[in-house]
Amino acid sequence: MTLTYKLSEIDDIAAQLIEMFKYKTILFEAEMGSGKTTLIKALASCLGVNDITGSPTFSLVNEYQGLTDKVYHFDLYRIEDEDELYDIGFEDYLTDNAYVFIEWPDIATPFLEDQVHTIKLLAINSDTRQLTLQ
Repeated sequence: MTLTYKLSEIDDIAAQLIEMFKYKTILFEAEMGSGKTTLIKALASCLGVNDITGSPTFSLVNEYQGLTDKVYHFDLYRIEDEDELYDIGFEDYLTDNAYVFIEWPDIATPFLEDQVHTIKLLAINSDTRQLTLQ
């Protein structure tokens, strides 16, 4: 499914996506600055998270409590090898029945099962994004 939306519509898009998700692990693929973190913040807000911070580029993961589910937001941009994921207990996060949002997910492929969604984002212009959900 592909959607094109304006940034002012992101909360509505996030609510639609939450309803469509069959799985709780969501991979985000996009160029730097395409809006991955912005969309993840909107998704977390829809799940009842109130204290949303920025991308966990340096901490690797932000942990939140939503209304009914935990939410983990990973930014794996700086991870260089799988051993670093083992060191932080990455596989434990995947078995926690929480929503797991992963930016730059390629390095995590060996940890992931088939039950994931992938969201590909494309910045059309400064205010418009195209989203493909797989």
